[in-house]
Amino acid sequence: MVRGLDLQAHLFEVTLTIAQPAADQVLSLPVWIPGSYLVREFAKHLQGLQARQGPKPVAITQLDKCSWQIRAKTGKALVLKYQIYAFDSSVRTAWLDSQRGFFNGTSLCLRVHGQEDTPHQLTLADDGLPKDWQATTALSAQRITKRGFGSYLAVNYDELVDSPVELGPFWCGKFVAAGIPHRFIVAGAPASFDGDRLLADTQAICEAEIRFWHGHQPQQAPHRHYLFMLNAVHDGYGGLEHGNSTALICKRADLPRLGHAKTDEPSDGYTTLLGLISHEYFHTWNVKRLRPAEFARYDYAQENYTELLWFFEGFTSYFDDLLLRRAKLIDNAHYLKLLAKTINQVLQTPGRQVQSVAQASRDAWVKYYRQDENTVNATVSYYTKGSLVALCLDLSLRHGGKTSLDAVMQALWQRCQGGPMTEDDLLAVLADLSGQSHATQLRQWVHGTDDLPLKKLLKQHGVRYDEEPASRPEQLGMKLTEQQGIRVKGVLRGSAAELAGFAAGDEWLGVATGEGKTAQRWRLNKLDDLATYLGSDTSCRALIARDQRLLTLSLDLPDSVRSVKLRATDLKLVDNWLDGKCPA
Repeated sequence: MVRGLDLQAHLFEVTLTIAQPAADQVLSLPVWIPGSYLVREFAKHLQGLQARQGPKPVAITQLDKCSWQIRAKTGKALVLKYQIYAFDSSVRTAWLDSQRGFFNGTSLCLRVHGQEDTPHQLTLADDGLPKDWQATTALSAQRITKRGFGSYLAVNYDELVDSPVELGPFWCGKFVAAGIPHRFIVAGAPASFDGDRLLADTQAICEAEIRFWHGHQPQQAPHRHYLFMLNAVHDGYGGLEHGNSTALICKRADLPRLGHAKTDEPSDGYTTLLGLISHEYFHTWNVKRLRPAEFARYDYAQENYTELLWFFEGFTSYFDDLLLRRAKLIDNAHYLKLLAKTINQVLQTPGRQVQSVAQASRDAWVKYYRQDENTVNATVSYYTKGSLVALCLDLSLRHGGKTSLDAVMQALWQRCQGGPMTEDDLLAVLADLSGQSHATQLRQWVHGTDDLPLKKLLKQHGVRYDEEPASRPEQLGMKLTEQQGIRVKGVLRGSAAELAGFAAGDEWLGVATGEGKTAQRWRLNKLDDLATYLGSDTSCRALIARDQRLLTLSLDLPDSVRSVKLRATDLKLVDNWLDGKCPA
């Protein structure tokens, strides 16, 4: 049973009842949550652990950072109580305050060793909570109130911790996609929120993705119901996939607003939200069912390594925006703009020449989720480059005239029966559908660090690949913040900023130009001011503050740094690709 013990102290109270404990029963709390590859040490928030059999307390021995041994006797129910501190508003952990509650089972629910595969009952108590609060989860309801409190059933521990719970006063809507009932709840929505548009657009996404995987046989979809859980906040973004649900965070300003016609071009923020919805829903198939062989059974006590995140996250990132286009939520020009953004992100990452996406997948535990000022120089994102690997495979398969990446994904689903897969499975399907080996391509694109043949492949499908001058920060090779002055967050390897001597943490105060009587010094408030003060000059002296010291750096402004822009030149070829039509 879970209840809100103290909203102001952000404490959940958990009561765990084990009807048939083992002698010296071992319990543990996960150290990570599937889908987010970082050891987060959830046990650090557990406190006040007590155990009883009947009226008698039972001794507890802590075995390591996340597991305990209970000196229980067999044949008698064992009851444990403990509290969980919940003050992380992300989709990965738990949150509780006077406005809202949320938790993932990996943050609250101890694993009973030896009983992981038995049914688990979760009871949500409403005592101590505001009267207008509701509860929802994707678990199967057993006995619940109209507000959603009561008991739910999970078939095993995996399903229990794969089904997050939302508590509080939230908006709720429903729709049916391909015969499957879906619910969408939104916490924190303002009065301007257009729930009907969000439901209609999400329905279009879900129908497009069910068609993608199952064509005219939607009854073969692996889920019988689905729950979207969105937390709208002032500033935030993210999502985490689950088998029958997803937890999402977005900016309130990115929600669709009343008074805007459905035919209106969606704002960039709303398009980003729709892309997130598309991404997490695609994971219903790609990573929650079809998944790395190493994830056939999760080990919740330590890192679970795989070199396939470029496929499961990268290919999902390719199809998320592509399926927005197929759902008719964006047009060709908008899609190509989003694709160009991804290409530029990868090309402006020096780490792409240091680390392959296969290595990035394995290193996610220590690199991707622990980014610092040098991350961009030492690593590549398996999301962005992985999506471009998918693009290159799709376009090369289509150019061959025999198949497409759509068909490859569907064949993989059948080959692996919606379960564990390996890179060899992908290679086998590619060879079977295309009639040729793609081992060399995967070795170069996935296990190598050379740039991908984007320009050539896009041209073959009616897309012109132009290069134009990059933005000023991109030209200089800087990551900046421009709030209350200009501060350097990171410096790209080999860039003009690195050659000048800039370092993360520097505050860029101003610039000096000219010599002698023509010398001038200017205060910089934002980087756009640089063009005003330099005019046609291509060099200057940058005035910076570092560790309270004032320094002068000689900076040369390059003109060779370019940014990619895409535009359609052959609409028939582009439409065939984006509509998912079979190659001729």
